[in-house]
Formats: sequence, C-alpha cells, structure tokens
Amino acid sequence: MTLALFRIIEATAGSIVIDDQVIGQIGLHDLRSKLTIIPQDPVLFTGPLRMNLDPFNQYTDEEVWRSLEHAYLKDYVMSLPSGLQYDCAEGGENLSVGQRQLVCLARALLRKSKILVLDEATAAIDLETDDLIQKTIRTEFADSTVITIAHRINTIMDYDRVLVLDNGTIKELDTPEALLKDKDSIFYGMAKGTGLV
Repeated sequence: MTLALFRIIEATAGSIVIDDQVIGQIGLHDLRSKLTIIPQDPVLFTGPLRMNLDPFNQYTDEEVWRSLEHAYLKDYVMSLPSGLQYDCAEGGENLSVGQRQLVCLARALLRKSKILVLDEATAAIDLETDDLIQKTIRTEFADSTVITIAHRINTIMDYDRVLVLDNGTIKELDTPEALLKDKDSIFYGMAKGTGLV
C-alpha cells in the first residue's frame, strides 16, 4: 500500500484518490512533496544535522529548533559543541537508533504534511521513546491523516480505523472498538495475544 501511495510501483488497475485528485495524474515530485514517511530504519546522510533536518534549506533556524523541541531532541542538540552543525556520520552511526528516529520525526514535523506514513517507525526503539513519538504524533499531526504500519498494537488502539491484512488481502476494516467487540476477529486475537484485552 505504501509503495502504491508513493508511486514507487504504479497501479495496473484502479486508482488512489486523495482530496478528489487521482495521484496517478500528479507529478511524482509534487505528490511525494506532500507525503512524509517515518521509516522503520531511519535514514540520515553524512553531513550537518541541520542539513539532515532541512536538506533544501526551506525553514528558519527557529522552525528547526521548534521541530527539535517537539521531537524531544532540543536539549541533546544544544549540548553538542557544534549544535545544528553537528556532523552526522554515514547513516547517522554516531547517533543512537532512538536519536536517529527522533531526527526523522523532527524532519516530519518541519514538513507538516497532511499525510504521514509510519512504517513500523518505532519497531527498533525502546518503549519510552515510542511513547514520546506517539504523544507528539497525536498532538502535532492531529489535523493530518496518519497511516501506521503498526509494530506494537497498543499504538493504534485510539486510531479511527484499523485495517487488518493477511497476505495482501483485506480481512477486517473497522474501528478498534468494533473489532474488539467481535471476539472472533483477527484484531481481537492480536490484542488478546499482547494482553490488551
């Protein structure tokens, strides 16, 4: 679904429509500039931290610092001798996995896209950092559509809709509450397996 949304693979049939616009009729650059993804494996490039946050230099330092604050990284970056000019190693190897993920969150906060995709974004980080990310997403992206490929089922319990896929086939689509009421649902089984019900 994510590959189709970003048009990494093109549809051979059907279409995806966002705000009455068929995405296949939009230029790739325009489409992808309106979407943001926080991937499971955070992507950072060799170079200054500021460049990693704002590669096209579109935002002010004040906006960058605000995004770092909402991503719970401001104090850490302020403690670095070179601050925003801190030189990230290849792949961000000189930052922890959690810090790299928070940099990706700060980047997403700067862009403030109307559609945010979380591709198991918190799978490789501790529960505390996961809670921070979820809190920020709920407040800062309250007016956005958030599509989450969930690693931890508890992170999606308050979502508007849950889509359960099995081998690429839709098995269930409803509110979490409705799916939890049906003790025969796959979602209920998953929630029970993790001790949420």
